[in-house]
Amino acid sequence: MSEDTKPQDNPAAAEDTTHSAEAAGETLEAALDALRNDLEAARQDVLYAKAETQNVRRRLEKDIADARAYAATAFARDILSVADNLSRALEAIPADMREDDKFKNLVAGLEATGREIEKVFASHGITRIAAMGLPLDPNQHQAMIEVPSADAEPGTVLQELQAGYMIKDRLLRPAMVAVAKKPD
Repeated sequence: MSEDTKPQDNPAAAEDTTHSAEAAGETLEAALDALRNDLEAARQDVLYAKAETQNVRRRLEKDIADARAYAATAFARDILSVADNLSRALEAIPADMREDDKFKNLVAGLEATGREIEKVFASHGITRIAAMGLPLDPNQHQAMIEVPSADAEPGTVLQELQAGYMIKDRLLRPAMVAVAKKPD
């Protein structure tokens, strides 16, 4: 360096160098702040991604559990009509025919089939809905007709027209019922 350009001899040059160092420090500090902000944003993104992944996993586990628990729903709905027809057939057999030797084995076979259907329903979590004498529950009963009654409270189920069923905690088919109303 020449004598003319020494910083201590040239106060303007010394001030420029100090100013440049301060500007470079501020630029580095700004870049560092930007990197810190980017890092924090990336951390938040990772946390949100982990939470979303955990939520998706929980949802899938619940869906799988529901699929296992309620896999027989469509089949059960179809079989209900078979159980209804068997029940109607048993109810239609007169008492005297039940004792007749010719029909005794037929009746016993039909009754055994009915018990077997009930056993299979129970093993798959299918239960009959209670209706008779209970207040109408729109979540489990479907009122088909209203019957005037002086003996029962209005809204009480007087007759079950078709049995209702639940599969575990879900409605499979509502009970179709006749409900009491005030007499005219």
